[in-house]
Amino acid sequence: MDLQTRLADIDARISDAAVSAGRAATEITRIVVTKFHPASLVRDLYALGVRDMGENRQQEFSAKAAEVADLDDLRWHFIGQAQTNKARAIRAAASVVHSVDRARLADALDAAPAPDASPLDVFVQVNLTADAGRGGVEPTEVTRLAEHIAASCPTLRLRGVMGVAPLDEPAASAFARLAAAGERVRTVVPDAGWISAGMTGDFPEAIAAGATHLRIGSAITGPRPVHG
Repeated sequence: MDLQTRLADIDARISDAAVSAGRAATEITRIVVTKFHPASLVRDLYALGVRDMGENRQQEFSAKAAEVADLDDLRWHFIGQAQTNKARAIRAAASVVHSVDRARLADALDAAPAPDASPLDVFVQVNLTADAGRGGVEPTEVTRLAEHIAASCPTLRLRGVMGVAPLDEPAASAFARLAAAGERVRTVVPDAGWISAGMTGDFPEAIAAGATHLRIGSAITGPRPVHG
């Protein structure tokens, strides 16, 4: 299949999953993750109407965003683990950051904007695994981090929660925990109703659990280029 066909196929599957969950597909933002692909793919996707792109490595993200800076209305979502010393570079190019998992990172992003910058939309990333070393705040700490962002980071706009389903349990149960974490965030910021969840293999379960943002990569972009 070519790029246009793969995109249409995923969008049809998203629509079907939304209908099955009693939701409207228009409630759901499909983010195309372009990591390891050249900026020319971003231009091809843009020509097909895609406006939400995702990257998870700061250096590649910054370079690619600069290459396509001429494209109007393009929204870059940074979805990878972020180091505090990369916060300024991430903030310079991102419209949304999905991976805020600690107060120090929130503070670094808050301190990073240019004087005339718009507020940065952020998600609190929640660790849905039993491994404390994985990315994401522990579920018991979600409310505390949300309170910190709301009270101490005026240039950030807390939108909701993000999570990655672990491989060793059904995605539906993991996404149910993420939705519960989202409810706790809304006790702090009532309109923070976004949920970033679901990738190629589990987006129907994410949609059923209330996901508003899906992160889809190779099912749309095709195989990643081989790096020699």
